[in-house]
Amino acid sequence: MTTAMPDPRAQALLEWLLAETGASRVTLRRDLPGDYPFAVVEEALAPGVASLRDERTVHLPTQPVVLEIMKGNQVVQDDSRAAFDDPAYQRMLEVYGGMAAQIVTPIVVDGEVRAIISLHQLGASRAWTDAEIGLATETAARVKELL
Repeated sequence: MTTAMPDPRAQALLEWLLAETGASRVTLRRDLPGDYPFAVVEEALAPGVASLRDERTVHLPTQPVVLEIMKGNQVVQDDSRAAFDDPAYQRMLEVYGGMAAQIVTPIVVDGEVRAIISLHQLGASRAWTDAEIGLATETAARVKELL
């Protein structure tokens, strides 16, 4: 399995986004060779929040959010539980620790999604502000410079 070398600059950006938003978790997923597409290669976690780095039970290519991301679109969900009825999607929310709201931003290089920044709120829904959406977009742009 191929893994990305940890990048302290990317980690610092994820930690910054977590601190600025007060969210539960921020992940950086990269499309690297291997048996699991878009594995988590870096993450920042609030105290008590579980890591997704080794999670491999969710089939990402069929997830509705990933399908939208692959079109190059940012996905903002204030209430993730209400977003899709799909049983596999609802299971993913639970596997990811009771994810209740998220901002998912693609990082597109040469017309292809090469990485994904995800900002997760666990436990309860959350109305993301325009400023928080902007911070997620800014973080993705800054991480893109590191790829």
